[in-house]
Amino acid sequence: MYESRTISGKKFWFWLSIGVNIGFLGFFKYYNFFAASFADALSLVGFKTNPWVLSVVLPVGISFYTFHGLSYVIDIYKNRIKPERNFIDYSVFVSFFPLLVAGPIERATHLLPQLQQRRRFDRAQMTDGLKQILWGLFKKVVIADNCASYANMIFNHPADYHGSTLLVGALFFTFQIYCDFSGYSDIALGTARLFGIELLRNFAFPYFSRDIAEFWRRWHISLSTWFRDYLYIPLGGSKGGMWSRIRNTFIIFLVSGFWHGANWTFIVWGALNALFIMPLIISGKNRHHLEIVAQGRFLPTIREAGAMFRTFLLTTLAWIVFRAANINQAWEYIRKIFSRSLFTVPEVTPANVMILIIVFMLIEWWGREQPYAIARLGLSSPRPVRWMAYYAILAAIFYFAGTEQQFIYFQF
Repeated sequence: MYESRTISGKKFWFWLSIGVNIGFLGFFKYYNFFAASFADALSLVGFKTNPWVLSVVLPVGISFYTFHGLSYVIDIYKNRIKPERNFIDYSVFVSFFPLLVAGPIERATHLLPQLQQRRRFDRAQMTDGLKQILWGLFKKVVIADNCASYANMIFNHPADYHGSTLLVGALFFTFQIYCDFSGYSDIALGTARLFGIELLRNFAFPYFSRDIAEFWRRWHISLSTWFRDYLYIPLGGSKGGMWSRIRNTFIIFLVSGFWHGANWTFIVWGALNALFIMPLIISGKNRHHLEIVAQGRFLPTIREAGAMFRTFLLTTLAWIVFRAANINQAWEYIRKIFSRSLFTVPEVTPANVMILIIVFMLIEWWGREQPYAIARLGLSSPRPVRWMAYYAILAAIFYFAGTEQQFIYFQF
C-alpha cells in the first residue's frame, strides 16, 4: 500500500487490509449473532430456518488487537507513519502481552517508537509501575470481585428481589465493571512500565464526571479516542451542521456498543449513552469540564456534587442494560426499580462490601489529580507513611479478597 504508485492501487491494498481485519473479527465474534437475528426476522414472516452456527471459542482479546492492526493500516494510508520493516517490532506492537487481552488500544505512532529505542532500567519508573500494579490488584481483587458476587446473585434472579435490592445490585455492578476494567488497565500499565514502556492511559476517575461527555472522556479513553480519530472525524466530526453532529454521535456510540459484543443489549446501551449526551451536543456544552472536578480543592461545590450524582445515576442506569442477559430482562429490571418496591428495605446489604467501596472512593477522590489514586503517595509523603500504606493495601488484598472472577473485558 505504501509503495503503490497509483491512488487506486493504494486504495485496493487499504480496503483489502481493512476487510481482512474486520472479516476475522466479524466471523468469530458476530457471525452467530447475525445468523440468529436473520433467522428471527424470517420467522416473523412465517419462514422457519435452522441457521448454521459456529461452535468455536472466541479468540481472547480479538477486539483489542484487531483495532491495533486497523490503526496501523489507517495511519500508513494517511501517511502519518511509514511501514515497519522489522517483523519482530511489528509483532510486539500488535501483541505486547500486558495489553493483548484487554487493552488499552495502542497506536503505532505511540508504541512502536518506544519498542525501537534502547531502553535502560529506571528505578523510579519501576517503583511507579509496581505501585500502579498494587492499586490495580486492590481494585480487581478487593472491590470488583466482592461486588461481582452480589451483582451476579441479583442480576441472575431479578424476579426474586424488590426494586430496592435491584438498585443495590446495579450499584454493585457499576463499581464491579469500573474496578474490574480499570484494575486490569492499571496492572497492564504498571507491568509495561517495568519494561520501560509507557502505555496510553485508559481511565481518569470517570465516576467523578459532571456530565456524560466528561464521563466518556475519562472512561476507556483508548477506545473513545480511537473512535474519535478513526470514525467520528472521518465522518465529518462536528464540522458539519447540527444534523451531522447528531448523526455522527449516534454512529460512534452504536458502533461502540456493537464493539462490546454480539447482543442487542450492547447496542441499546450505546444508544442510551448517545441519548444522554445529546442535550450537551445540541447546546454545545459537550466540551465543558475538561479539568478534573474540584481542581486544587478538597471538596466540590454543591453544584458539582449534584452534577456528579446525576451523571453517576445515568451511568448506572445504562450499566443495567449492559449487564442484562437480554433486552426483556433489562426492561423488567429497570421497571421494577421504578416501582413502589424501591422504597422497601433491600434484602441484600453486605455492610463489609459497602464499607470497602466507601473507603475505595475516598482514596480515589484523594488522588484524583494523579494518573492513578495512590500515585500521590510518592509525591510528598514520608517514607514510613508510604510503606505503611503499601503494606495496608497488600494486607487488604489477601484479607478482603472476594471470590475469584474472570476479568469482564476478557470476553470482548
